Parts: sequence; structure tokens; C-alpha cells
Amino acid sequence: MTAVVEISGLRKTFVLHTIDGRSVDALRGVDLTVSESEHVALAGSSGAGKSSLLKCVYRTYLPSSGSVVLAPRVGEPVDLVTLSDAEMAALRGREVGYVSQFLRAEPRRGALDIVTRAGVFRGMPRSEARESAADSLRRLNLDEGLWDVHATVLSGGEKQRVNLAAGTISPPRLLLLDEPVSALDPANREAALALIADLTLQGVAVLSVFHDLDAMARLATRVVLMRDGQIAHEGAPDHVLDLLEGVAR
Repeated sequence: MTAVVEISGLRKTFVLHTIDGRSVDALRGVDLTVSESEHVALAGSSGAGKSSLLKCVYRTYLPSSGSVVLAPRVGEPVDLVTLSDAEMAALRGREVGYVSQFLRAEPRRGALDIVTRAGVFRGMPRSEARESAADSLRRLNLDEGLWDVHATVLSGGEKQRVNLAAGTISPPRLLLLDEPVSALDPANREAALALIADLTLQGVAVLSVFHDLDAMARLATRVVLMRDGQIAHEGAPDHVLDLLEGVAR
């Protein structure tokens, strides 16, 4: 398999200016590769560094040191750590996507418009993007009566489904998922997990955080257990389930 992202020696240190200037190490030298059609799930207790790793890859956080080398669909590999903010912004969405548990939508935009615009941004013709957006929203069981309602008034679970639809329409080469199904009831959770499972069939490289052991067992091709900002163990899901039992909740 072709490596999509290669993370080497990644460190992130936060300085607590509002307290006493102490430094806290969120990541302490992480090495990790995610390839095409691979779903790598990050597990570990709160504060282990899982979300910090996703945010460093997406450059929401600027790493303190190390490299995050992305192999785009076209062109030479690039180190995301060294890119300017403008260069990184140009890669977001098209090459690197991020789906969190929260929807940050523009005011006065409906669900169908939000998902359609995400498809257009990734190069789809508008008519095709609108059709694909409708398919995704139906697949995620979002009532059609809500498609034109301002997304800001939707429930938490409805917003989460809109967010997932927008993140997976014409999916990017690397998709980062941070608790994307946490607010969903069982039926809608099943629909969302099925949609996520299809990503690897499309060649997408997925790096995710789930606190749900069942979701990791069903979706992941590899599970990485993090502890104290480092990788403690990694392997096939069935090989590390015993280790996850006590730390992935």
C-alpha cells in the first residue's frame, strides 16, 4: 500500500501562560504511517494525546518539532509542519479533511447547502455535488424536511450527521475523524459507521479517534494505543482489544 501520511518524531508542547508558565508535553515523539485504504484508530485514556495528534496533522495545532509528510494525489510529498498557513489552507478539504463531533456551520445555511458546498469545494460540478449530498443525507437518515433548515437550530445528532456528510462527500485523500458518531442514537450510529466503512473501499486513508471499542473493532485495520503522548502499542484490533478494555472509555 502507498503511504499517504508519514508522521516522524512529532512533538507538541503547550506553555500554560495563564497559570505559571509551565510546559506540558501533549505529544512526545510520535512515529506513525497511514496508507491508502487503511483505517488507523487511535485509542487511549483522556489526555493520552489522541486529539492533539489529529490537530497537529490538520495543523490546527502547530507541532513543536517533527514532520508530517503528506503524499498528495498530484505532485511531490509535502511536510505539513513547514507549510505556511495559506499553503496549509489550500490543502484542507481537498487533500486533508477533518470531521469533529461538532458542526461549525455558517449562519443561515441549510444542511443540503452545507454538504453541496463541500462537494463543490473538492471539485465536483454543482449539480453532481447536490445529488451526492442528497444521497449522503438520506443514507444518514436526516429527514428531508430538515435539509433547508438553518443548521444552527438542528439537534446535536442532526448536526453531527451533517458534519459527517460534508466530510465524506468526494472524500479527501486523508480524512481525520474525531469522535464523529458520539451524539448518535443506535440506528443512526449504524448508518454512520456503514458510511465510514465505505471510505477505505474508496482508497481513503483514515486516522480516527473513537472511544467506542465496537466501532474500532468494526472499522479499523489497525489500532494504535497512546499513553502519555506516545505510542504504547499498535496492531490488529483483535490483538489489542485486551489492552483497550481499560483505557479506551
